[in-house]
This record gives sequence, structure tokens and C-alpha cells, in this order.
Amino acid sequence: MTDILWEVKNQVAVVTLNRPAALNSFTKQMHKELWAAFDAIEADKNIRAMVLTGAGRGFCAGADLSEFDFSEGVDSKGRTMIERANPRAVINDYFNPTALKLQLLRVPTIAAVNGVAAGAGASYALSCDITIAAPTASFIQAFSKIGLIPDSGGSWLLPQRLGMARAMALCMTGDKLSAPQAKEWGLIWDVMEDPLDAAISMASRMATMPTKALIETRHLLRGAVTNTYKEQLDLERDVQSALGRTHDYIEGVSAFLQKRPAQFKGE
Repeated sequence: MTDILWEVKNQVAVVTLNRPAALNSFTKQMHKELWAAFDAIEADKNIRAMVLTGAGRGFCAGADLSEFDFSEGVDSKGRTMIERANPRAVINDYFNPTALKLQLLRVPTIAAVNGVAAGAGASYALSCDITIAAPTASFIQAFSKIGLIPDSGGSWLLPQRLGMARAMALCMTGDKLSAPQAKEWGLIWDVMEDPLDAAISMASRMATMPTKALIETRHLLRGAVTNTYKEQLDLERDVQSALGRTHDYIEGVSAFLQKRPAQFKGE
């Protein structure tokens, strides 16, 4: 792989979007390489957390628009420019699967936003469980500038985190939101001078914790948006019951009663 780099440090997978000359904008090949990294993380039970970051001065500028065919005329398959340039296929076959794979990854995910996160890049940063950004980083819903709407989960994430008024204005104007303002508004967790170091530190901490409980917490909090109060109570009961059969639950309570540090296995 060249468009995606990744390595494992102390049970933490550090995945880097690696097209710095194009601000790490996504091509189809880049999606495929990212899926391969996700699959490797899924398969390696020694990995207990993941950090997602970008190479160079940006996190991710969204889609690489140079892959869209805006040439005039009809191609050899009889397709017009309107048909060739339509974003439906690339969203359905690439951007949406990436968003789902990221949200369903079996380990906690932390985004280290080192620079601009625009379009789908912003959506992917916010799709991680925890987002830490550099003071100079920014989040941009750039879709309205090219006649489109937020995708890759952006229209779902922003109203939840920001409320309708702020989400609507950001999406309609396409204005840049600075990292400090994003933190103040509750869009991201923190702003740090070295977001990658901070993200790795956070991920290393998560890697020693009960992984299954962390992932079930993710599912519960995200699902609460559409669940009724009674449905959420029932779901909490059922998930607690399932976790009550795990090694980490028994170990956690035993360690608490014995006044010693717990040794979680993520099982």
C-alpha cells in the first residue's frame, strides 16, 4: 500500500492517509487500501485501538474531484457527461462503505486531525469515537460550494453534535470552523499542539481497557438518538447481561474488590 500507511505501536494501530500532495483527498484506490488496513485490524486481536491521521499539512480534503469525468461529449459506453460525473456510484461503492467500516470497527478509534478536514474528510474525522485536532486545524462542509450536500455521514453527525442552527449554517455556507471553536461547540473532544501524540496516548490508554465494553458504549450512545427511553433501558439491560459473561467484567470487579489494577484482555 502507498496511499495508506499503517503500523502497530503497543497494541495501537496508527493509520495514516498518505496523499499529502493532494491533501489526502480520497481516490478509489485509497478507499480500497483503507479497507485493507481496517480488515487487518479486525483480524489482529492484539490490536486494541486505532488512530487515524493524515500525512503532511492536511487531514483529508474529501473526494479527489479529478477522478470525476467532466469531459464533454458521449463516451464509448454511450454515457453523457452528466451520467459519468454523477456522484451516486462513488458514494455508494466507496464513501459509504468506508464510513460504515470506520463506525463498526471492533476497537476504539481516535482521529488526530493535523490540518484541514473538509467534506468527507470532516465526516470521517467525526465518525471516530474521539477526535483531537491541532490548533490550526479546521473543519469545512465544502459541499455547498460545488452544488452538493454533506455526505459520508455528515448530515447525521453535525445536527447531533452541534444542534440544528449551527449545523444548518455550517452546511449551507460552507464556512470554515476552527478547531478551537469546534471544541467550544462540542464537535470534537480536544485541541492539542501535537494531536497525533495526544491521540496515540489516548489510544494507548484505551488499549488497556475492556474493549468490548467500550464498543458497546459506542453503539448505545449512537443508537440513543432514535431509541425511546424505554427501548434504551431495555437495551442497557441486555448489553449489561451480555458483558456480565465476559472475562473483563469478572476481572474488573475482582480487581476493584481486591484493590489492585485490573488486567483487561479485551475479551
